[in-house]
Formats: sequence, C-alpha cells, structure tokens
Amino acid sequence: MTRKIKATIALHWREFVRVMRNEYKHIFTDGGVVLVMVGAIFIYSTIYSLAYGNEVLRNIPIGVVDMSQTQTSRSLAHLFDAGPNTYVAYNPTSMKEAEDLFFARKIYGVVYIPDDYEEKILGGMQATVSLYLDASYFLMYRQVFQEVVAGLMQTGTQVEFLRLVAKGATIPAAQAVANPVIYETHNLFNPYLGYGTFIMPAIIIVIIQQTLLIGIGMIGGTWRELGLYKSLAMPGRKRLSMLPVVLGKSVVYLSIYAFTVSYALGFHYWMFGYPMNGSLGTILLFLLPYMLACIFLGIALSTLFRYRENSILWLLWSSIPILLLSGASLPREAIPGWLLDFGKIFPSSSGVEGFLRIQTMGASLDDVLPELKTLWALAAIYLALACIGIRHVLRKQEVI
Repeated sequence: MTRKIKATIALHWREFVRVMRNEYKHIFTDGGVVLVMVGAIFIYSTIYSLAYGNEVLRNIPIGVVDMSQTQTSRSLAHLFDAGPNTYVAYNPTSMKEAEDLFFARKIYGVVYIPDDYEEKILGGMQATVSLYLDASYFLMYRQVFQEVVAGLMQTGTQVEFLRLVAKGATIPAAQAVANPVIYETHNLFNPYLGYGTFIMPAIIIVIIQQTLLIGIGMIGGTWRELGLYKSLAMPGRKRLSMLPVVLGKSVVYLSIYAFTVSYALGFHYWMFGYPMNGSLGTILLFLLPYMLACIFLGIALSTLFRYRENSILWLLWSSIPILLLSGASLPREAIPGWLLDFGKIFPSSSGVEGFLRIQTMGASLDDVLPELKTLWALAAIYLALACIGIRHVLRKQEVI
C-alpha cells in the first residue's frame, strides 16, 4: 500500500513538472500572452501613474463679476488669486459675458459680487455673494469651491474683527469673537489629497487580477482550440490527473507574477511616492490568497473559452465595473448592498479593501481578517471549479 502511494505521488510529481515545463514554453513563445501577463502591468501602471502625476488640480481659471467696483470688493477678489487652486482669469462686466466664457470652457467658476456689497458690509448687514461652479467634474468643483469659500470666510472674519475693534473691543477679544474656533487639519495617509495616491493602489490590484484572467484565458483558449491538452499526458500514459495540471499551471503564474508584482508594489510605488506603510510580511501573507484566488478563477474561466480571442472579448470590458464594485472610485456606502455583495465574488473586491488598509494605512493581518478569510474561501472555491473545468476539457479531448 505504501509502495502504491509512493508510486502515485511520484507519478503526480512528474505530471506536475511536465505541466510546468509546457506552461512556461507556451507562455514565453506566445507574444500576446507575454504582453498581457508581463508587459501590461509595467505599461498600465506607468501610464496611469504619469496621467495622475500632478495629483492635485491647481490654478483653475475663474471669473469675477464685480458689480460693486469698490476697494472692499477688489480685496475680496484678490483673495481668490492668493490661493494655489484658483486664479482670476477674467473680470466680466456682466453675467452674460461670464456665461459666454463659462460655456466656452475658458473659466470653470463665476463669482458674482453685487453692487451693494460694500454698502452692506460697512453698514453691518449681511452681503450676498453668488457662486456658479462647474459640477460636471467633481475634482475641479471641489478645488474651486474650497478656494472661493475659504476666501469668503476669511473676509467675513476680518469684517467682524474690524467691526468689534471699532466698537472698543480689545484685539484679543475681537479675535476670539470673530474667530472663536481655530482648527488644525491633518490629512492622514494622503497628506497632499492627491488623486493618484488615492486611486492608483486600487487600480494596480485590479490590473493584477485582470491581466491574470485575460492571460490565462488566452492560454486556455489556445490550448482548447489546438487540442494541446493531449500534449500534457506522459508518454505511455493515457490518463491525466486534474490536480497536477491546475497546481502546475498555478505555480508558473505565481512565479511570473512574483516578479511583476514586486515591481508594481515595490519600485513603482517608491518611484511615484505612493504610501508604503505596511510591513513586507503582512503584504506577502495577504497577497498569497489574493493571487491564488485570481489564478484559480482564471484557470476555471479559461476552460470555457474555445478560442483565445474569447478571453479578451469577455474579460476586458469587465475591468471598469470590477473597479467600481471594489469600492475604490465610489464609496462603498453609496453602492447598493446587493451589488456590493455580488462584487465579492471577484477577488479584487476583498483584495483592494485589504491591501489599501495594509499598505496605505499600515494595518495588520488581524485588521483585515474578514478580507483574508474571504480570499482563502474564494481560492478554495475557484480551485474546485478549476479542477472541474479541467476535467471537462480533458474528457472532451479524450485525455481521461
């Protein structure tokens, strides 16, 4: 019995090694697969990082319609030029002129100062300043809104301070009343509020999953189209076990992505200055089930494709929905619960959530235990599906 077990293990080991050898050969002799599985991470991560390299929008042009034309209104308009986010590019003489500039995309916000602005300010009454901002691009809207509102609040504080001093209040007392609360802002994990720092870690995790799925799908489609699964059977042996095939393929993909992922999450992170607050051991222990879940899912899906092009047609379009379902570009609280639950069938949903908390926030494995359990469960489920899919293909090609 022991001899039989040893013989079975030795046979499976030889099958495992044969599968690995064949997999390496077909990957590195297929230019399309090499481009997807090796080159894509370098290309996409670099292109996206360069596109988001400026991190924060600066110097957004706005227009100020100053109907007051007084020293007080000019001082207010000057504040909109003082910050880094906006500058007064035009001073339209009417709202019609401002509207024309806005729709010509020469300005992205309009500040309207009424003709009674100084009169109300000096008379101790409330003055109304109207803002018209472009909300079609939320990042631009936020930058203009924050800069303009900050200028208005600063003006209000100064007016109240001068008014109190004129009534005989001491300077410290006037400062305390005009600005009773002084706050300090500390931007944790993303100190410059950069969009690239916010979105790129999630994009890289999704890129890893999608390139794996597409690359493995291309290989599976090619093998099924050309009947190459028969080449895996050892000489003189007609039957072929499923587990050595799945594990042999998986080890090959893991070894290739160990190199590309090391670049993406190591040198690339350092080059573009993304936060690296997680420990190396924690990251590796988290990425292992993530990579396995992606690989097993890719193998399971690859058995469904009759041609290599099918993987590109079916999987490429899913990248954006998968990114959205991960909760990276849209807050999870804003996604319907059932849709968020559906997204958990993809490793990227738990992968993005856990990886961001580890690498960006410095979380430990205990902090991401729910995501870790989900990834191991997905890896087990997709391993079983991969074995079932491989068995189906082998039967079709009369290998078993």
